[in-house]
Amino acid sequence: MKKVISLLTAAALAASIMVGCGAESAAPAPTQAAETKAAEAADAKDETEATEAAEAAKDTGDAAAASGVDVANAKVGISIYKFDDNFMTLYRTELMRYLTEDLGFQASNITIQDGKGDQAEQTNQINNFINEGRDILILNLVQASSAPQITDLCTDAGIPVIYINREPEADEEARWDGTVTYIGCDARQSGTFQGEEIVETPNGGDINGDGKVSYIMIQGDPENVDAQYRTEFSVKALTDAGIEVEELFLQRGDWDQAKGQQLTQDALTQFGDQIEVVFCNNDAMALGALQAIEAAGRVVGEDIYLVGVDALVEACQNVLDGKMTGTVFNDHIAQAHTVGDTAVKMLGGEKVDSVIMVDYSKVTAENAQSVLDALS
Repeated sequence: MKKVISLLTAAALAASIMVGCGAESAAPAPTQAAETKAAEAADAKDETEATEAAEAAKDTGDAAAASGVDVANAKVGISIYKFDDNFMTLYRTELMRYLTEDLGFQASNITIQDGKGDQAEQTNQINNFINEGRDILILNLVQASSAPQITDLCTDAGIPVIYINREPEADEEARWDGTVTYIGCDARQSGTFQGEEIVETPNGGDINGDGKVSYIMIQGDPENVDAQYRTEFSVKALTDAGIEVEELFLQRGDWDQAKGQQLTQDALTQFGDQIEVVFCNNDAMALGALQAIEAAGRVVGEDIYLVGVDALVEACQNVLDGKMTGTVFNDHIAQAHTVGDTAVKMLGGEKVDSVIMVDYSKVTAENAQSVLDALS
């Protein structure tokens, strides 16, 4: 069964964001954290939204306190596919903050490890977590295709698992029994939003007026389902709108800014003014693409369009400044909070849905400032 969680409102989001903490930070009791968040929410300009945000914060604390789960002594193992990924840095920082400050987990009982982009390394980390008797594992896999093996290791040891960010195959999810779940966003939605941002430009992406949109695609890891869906559905949004498209260039950039810059530079050298749209599967590669675009003397919004995914602060600022056409908010805050809340349920023995989705949202020039305000 799949469950979908709506995007947080900007006011509730702003009220829920606090500075990320290190492993040494003290963890206040859930009720204290709830009272603090309620007080912050009460200062919001819009009284109705402030009240809703305060109630949501209080409910979170009350639920953690009333769950009967001894989260303070729960031992949590977290493995992130690669620490130097911009988006996953935001995600793991907020996850650690939420677990400790809002839910009452002890930082000393949480271990977060860097998978270093190496599945063998990460599998060793997971085996160590199992041998240490961790109570729950939160895993951002290097390779989603390794999920069947990892799931078997954990379920055989009686340890519940939450997969994040990189979704396993549907066949794998179908065999889960409520002690394993995936929490993330549907990448088809993010790709669709990217394409719609191009459709919504004054000329529908057809800058040179030749009746078709000529684009290049800077893809993440083609084995990753997010990369596959963002690549497919960004273009599908154009064709669904009746727009003819022409793919000039598609290369993998592995989510990396430097690779995004180099690939875009190569494409601009090869195709020049033929390129009307640059699709990037994430913002890091889009930031690199922007460097190449500017170096080539092209101007976003005038003779080329550029879109990414994640809503990194720098990308949102670029959208506001007109240097990017748009991005898509990959809500790491709502995802991290959903992971924490689900972990409490699983530690209490509750069966959970096999897939829990959080919505993406478009970031355009019209709302980029509000997103920046929420993320600051």
